[in-house]
Amino acid sequence: MVETKERIQARAMDLFMQYGIRSVSMDDIATQLGISKKTIYQYFADKNDLVMAVVDEDIKDLQDKCMDCGSSAVNAVDEIFLTMTMIQEFLRNMNPMVLYDLQKFHFEAYKKWVEHKNNFLLSSIDRNIRWGIEEGLYRPDLNITVLAKFRLESMLIPFNIEVYPPTKYNLVEVTLELLENFLFGLVTEKGYQLIVKYKQERPIHTKK
Repeated sequence: MVETKERIQARAMDLFMQYGIRSVSMDDIATQLGISKKTIYQYFADKNDLVMAVVDEDIKDLQDKCMDCGSSAVNAVDEIFLTMTMIQEFLRNMNPMVLYDLQKFHFEAYKKWVEHKNNFLLSSIDRNIRWGIEEGLYRPDLNITVLAKFRLESMLIPFNIEVYPPTKYNLVEVTLELLENFLFGLVTEKGYQLIVKYKQERPIHTKK
């Protein structure tokens, strides 16, 4: 039974990421899995319940990966580059409408995601900036609180389809471009040289 529930969640996650949440029905998920819709309702009360389960699992996975980036990194700039690789993989097939659909049609799940953003992600950004300053890779005069919150909110900009319509812009490229330039704004000369080194050794993405 656990395996069936996990299969439903995993397939729902794939479909939501690819097409957005609103456009994927419970019938779609059942058809994709080759099971009846009744079977899905044995595990999830309704679509809201399924979306909440998917968001919970997604948040757990993202937090685990972020912590892996932090523990594997040899310095603060390295952590950002590891994070960029992780973001590239995560957003590769993500429909920009996912966050909009979550906020508009599944607000309880959206609140759970916002809580994750405002607590875990903010703390992670704050920690990275402090680490970089201690290492002499980031400028010592940075206002950590202001910049951490700025970075946190700027994460949402690539998902604004009015600013970056999906027909003209690639979600991954916009996200990584903003993060990379944020990083350039933090660093000292020592940190800048490290960015140049990492960009040569492990390019993150290519332009269209």
